[in-house]
Parts: sequence; C-alpha cells; structure tokens
Amino acid sequence: MDSTGIRANMSAQQLIDHEVHERSLRNSNRQDGKVSTDSSGSSSLSSSNLKINTNESPCVSVSSANSSSGETRIEPQLTKRQIITVSILCFVNLINYMDRYTIAGILTQIQCDLNIGDTEGGLLQTAFVAIYMICAPVFGYLGDRYSRRLIMAAGIFVWSLTTLLGSYMTNFWAFLAMRSLVGVGEASYSTIAPTIISDLFVGDTRSKFLALFYFAIPVGSGLGYIVGSEAARVMGSWHWGLRVTPIFGAIAVLLILLVVQDPPRGESEGAHLSATSWLDDIKSLGKNKSFVMSTAACTAVAFVAGALAWWGPKFIALGLATQQGHQDVSLDDVSYIFGLIAMIAGLLGVPLGSFLGQKLRVRYQRADPIVCGMGMLFSTPLMLAALFIAGWNTTTCFVVVFFGQVLLNLNWAIVADILLYTVIPTRRSTAEAFQILFSHALGDAGSPYLIGQISEILKKSFATPATTFVNELLLNTTALAAMSTSTSLPDTDISANCSSSGTSSIDLTTVEGDFKALQWAMSITIVVEVLGALFFFATAWYIVEDKAKVDRAVAGLGFDDETRQLSPSRIRLPHGNSTPEEEQPITMKGSPSDYLSAI
Repeated sequence: MDSTGIRANMSAQQLIDHEVHERSLRNSNRQDGKVSTDSSGSSSLSSSNLKINTNESPCVSVSSANSSSGETRIEPQLTKRQIITVSILCFVNLINYMDRYTIAGILTQIQCDLNIGDTEGGLLQTAFVAIYMICAPVFGYLGDRYSRRLIMAAGIFVWSLTTLLGSYMTNFWAFLAMRSLVGVGEASYSTIAPTIISDLFVGDTRSKFLALFYFAIPVGSGLGYIVGSEAARVMGSWHWGLRVTPIFGAIAVLLILLVVQDPPRGESEGAHLSATSWLDDIKSLGKNKSFVMSTAACTAVAFVAGALAWWGPKFIALGLATQQGHQDVSLDDVSYIFGLIAMIAGLLGVPLGSFLGQKLRVRYQRADPIVCGMGMLFSTPLMLAALFIAGWNTTTCFVVVFFGQVLLNLNWAIVADILLYTVIPTRRSTAEAFQILFSHALGDAGSPYLIGQISEILKKSFATPATTFVNELLLNTTALAAMSTSTSLPDTDISANCSSSGTSSIDLTTVEGDFKALQWAMSITIVVEVLGALFFFATAWYIVEDKAKVDRAVAGLGFDDETRQLSPSRIRLPHGNSTPEEEQPITMKGSPSDYLSAI
C-alpha cells in the first residue's frame, strides 16, 4: 500500500504522527544529502514506518478498533463524572420513550372514552411526531452553540408538564394539543444528548455507551406499554397511565442541572473547531453522502417501528378474537405481553448490533451499515409471516414478532455511531436534528395515521351485510344523540373496538373486517423494510471516504476552504521562510486527491 492509501484511512492522531515522522525522516535524509520522494513530490512511507506515541498521556488506553476501521485508537480512561453523566442521559432517554409509547398501551381506552376511531387514534401519534420533528432543527442549532445542559433541562420540564396536563383533558382536541406540545420538549433532548456522549468518548468506548443509550428505544417503548396499561388497570382510568413519567421527569430536570457534565464540542477527539453558519452546516450535510443515505435508511426504520408500536397490540388482539370464534379479548393483556416482547427484543438486539459492528469493523471498515442492512433484510420475512400467523396462532405470532424485532433493533446504536463519526463535532447536534426531522417526517410521524386511514377505508370493503346493517343503526343512533346535545365531539367511528361497558375490548360485531383491514394496511411496512435495507447498503459505499474527511478535519489537517474556516489556528498553508521544517506548523502535503483515495 502506498502513502496515499495509508493517509486516506488514518485516524486524526495517526495523521499528525504520520506527518511528524515523515519530517524526521526527511530531516535525517537531508543530513546525508539524500531525499526520497514519490512521483507527486511527497515523501513515501510504508505501513511499517507508521508509529503512534502513546507515552505522551499517562491516562490513556489503547483500543484495537476505532469507530469505523481497524486501526489503533488512543482512548482516555473513564472518569466517575463521565459514567454518572452517561447513566443520567440513559435514564432520561428511557423515560423519554416510556412517555412516548404510554399512549399506545392505553390507546383503545382513550378511543372509547373520547369516542374516536382509528383515524383520530393514529393522529395522536402523528401530531406529536410532527411537532417533534419541526422543533428538532431549532434545538439542533441551539445545541451546537449554547449550553446543552440548560436546553435539555428546559425541554424535559416542558414535556413532563404537558404530559401531566394532558392526563386531565376530557376533550379530544384539547388532549391532541397537549400531546403535540410534548413533542417540543422531547425534541430538545433527543437532538442533544447523543452529542454529549460523542464529546465524552471515542472509538469502541463511544459505541458501547451509545448502545446503552439506545437501549431506551425498545426497552422504554416496552415499559411504556406496561406502565400505561397497568396504571390504567389498577387505578381504573387511562388518565393515570399518563401520570407516571412526569414524576421521573421532575427528578431528571434536577439531575441534568446539578450533575451532568457538558464537555466542549469535540473534546474527546482533541478537536478545536469553531462553529460555522447554519447555512454552511446544512450545505455540508447535504454533500455528506453517508449522512444522506443513513438518514433515508433511518426513515424506513422509524416508519416500521412506529407502525408496529402503535398498531401491533391491536392487530394481534383482533387476530386472537378471530381465532377464538368472536370471544371477548382484552387489549390490556395483549398490550402487556407485546410490551414485554418489545423490551426483551431491545435488550438483545441493541447490544448485539453494537457488538457485531465493533467486531466486524476491525477487518471490514464498511461493516456498520452492512450489519444494519442485513438486519432489516432478514427481519422482513418474519414481519410478513407475522401478518398472516396472527389470525392462526397467537403464540407463534408473538415468537415471530420477537425475532423480527431483535433484527430490527440491531441498527439503533450503529446508526447513531455512523452519524457521529461521519459528521464533525460542531455540526453533530444539527445533523441529529435533521436526521430526526426527515426520519420522523417520512417515518413514524405518518405511519400510524396512514395505516389507520387505510384501515378505515378497507373496513368498508371487508364488512359483512349483517355488520353493515348494525353499523348503520348505530350511526343513526349516534347522530340523534349528537343533535340533542350542545357538546361538539369528533366524528364518531363505531369501529373503535369498544365493548358495551366501554372498556378496552374487541367489538365482536366487526372483528373479522377490522382484522383483515389492519392486516392489509400494515403490509405497507414490508415494502418499506426492503427499501431501508437498500439505503443501508448504499451508505456502505461512501462511509470510508466520509469518515476519513472527518478525521482530517478534527486533526486540523483539512485542505479545502471549509475545513480551514473550521480551525484557522491549526490549518495553515506552507510558507517559504527560513524556519527549519521540523519547527513549522504541521500541514498537508500533496493534492486533495491524495487524501480521498481509499484502499
């Protein structure tokens, strides 16, 4: 391998050591009257000449693999403050997703109490995610420039307060407004917290803590089902299901303000970069092919996860009622089991994905997106099978869904790691924000509503004549009741699957049609999973080049106008003066194309 190939795949520290070592060699050769150069005028260097000095810092450890390739990485030892900070961030992320999916565990009770159908039920999640994704770029901009600790504390306070207020709402539109405002608070935390972890750790240490942090997605979602349904069952009202997470939220605000460490941007990598304008940040991210492709893949993951989390329990409950010959089925029980499965699948899938990425990238630098893509690809047939098995055997359906979710969960920590090592430190909050914006806008913001809307349309096609007669009779009765009252309610949908007692049970008069309608509506997720896998494979094509660019910028060895602007004190062009070369500032030699080459 020539020096071009070596330089393209070095870490930031190695690039500096490489240059210093080249100078010492040239200086030694100059004393003997000999200088060895290659065809481009730059000194050649074999891979055996590359040396890393690990004796300069007494508090370092050496990892055999960095975040994207197999070279040696110098990593600082962990401090107690760092471990406490990550623990708090993981705790807050856990209650973040608990709060987000508590609604899914008590959805049918809400539908019965507020007299709404599947369309309005899906709108609850869609409205929340819509506000969440709109606010994310704003907090991304603020997070790259101002105190991340204060921004996160304010956001947690807002989401806890609006969740608590929402539990007292008795009108659908007022409740929808409160759920939408929860998105404002959660956007502030989700865009900023991963960047703090990236500034505390590097290499495999960062990957491991990101895996721990992203446990919260499946585990918190599962706990959300359990906490919501159990609190509602014990207290006799769905409103109590929303009054648990605000208590933990108040504790989280205090911990964020008093304990959490907010390190300088890029501190873990030794970077000294200054923020650029937001417009420059957006332009740079648009040119970052790894970021664009991984965001498209993340959108597919969010679409599938959002649809499964929102409609999965209800779909399985409908299938169970169909199997049992229209016997009554409790959605609370199904939600509880579904939540346990989601939580266990996350406990296995998230660390398994991180482990595979860390081990495989030692020998294969493109391993991270490949692991994600293969996980989605192998998950697809399992999810497809679950759609048909649900009407035949519930236990088998739960088993298939479990393994499908394990494979789907492989990507959460890896996707976050990809973003952090392909984007420079001063743009990471903005990158997180825009990934949230696009993945939720085209992902789980629309999937619950879209599937709910398609389900409502298909119900008309699957309804039997007897069911149609009953429905028309109930609609006429509802219309007369509405005319006799002055209270305005949302459009009544008799397919809300409420029993005569108003509890979260299955409506036995429409169960077969409802099951088939939701089955066909959820089949959209299968196509989206395949597309997501293809985008992950496309990410693998560009990831080595984009990672190398970030390493050079962090080391202060950039060669274009953009990276000079980021670190003007460390990136200087060679100048002709009498200063000995070994005392001149380190700078890159050769043309830009030398440093974009890959193995």
